[in-house]
Amino acid sequence: MEVTVIAAVARDGAIGIKGDMPFHISADLRRFKQITMGKPLVMGRRTFESLPGGALPGRRNIVVTRNSSFAADGAERAASLEEALRMCDGAPEVMIIGGGEIYRQAMPLATRLELTAIDADVPDADVHFPPVGEEWAVTEQSDSATDPRSGASYRFLTLHRR
Repeated sequence: MEVTVIAAVARDGAIGIKGDMPFHISADLRRFKQITMGKPLVMGRRTFESLPGGALPGRRNIVVTRNSSFAADGAERAASLEEALRMCDGAPEVMIIGGGEIYRQAMPLATRLELTAIDADVPDADVHFPPVGEEWAVTEQSDSATDPRSGASYRFLTLHRR
C-alpha cells in the first residue's frame, strides 16, 4: 500500500492557523479533490472538524483520535495512525491529509508527497508541516501560478522517497 501525504504548505512550513488553513487556493482545492477521490483519507480529529461540510464525499474518511466516544456521520474512528492504516489494508493507496501531528507520524511511512508550495510566510501560524529532508526528490513540478482570489503565488510539487 502506498502512503501519500498531501498538504498545502507555506514557505515557512505553515499549514494551519486557528483551526483553518492559512490559504484557500481554488486550484489547490480542485487538485486535492482530483488526487484523493475514491481513496481512503486519514486525518486527525481537528482536521476533520475543520472540514466545512463534514466528511468528504466519495472517499473513506478515517479520523485518528484518542477520544473513544468520537462519532461523526460519514467518518470512522481509529485510535492511532497505525490502526487507521490497518483499516486501509487492501487499498492500493491511502492519503494522509493532516494535521500537523498526523503528518509528523506519517512522514517516515510515506512513499510520496503531493505538496502545494505557497510562496508566502504565515508568522501567526500555529501548525507547521514537518521538515522535508534530503530523502525526498522532486519528480514533478508545475509552473508557478497566482490564485486570483487570494493573490497567493504557488506551485504543485510531487516528491518521491529516494
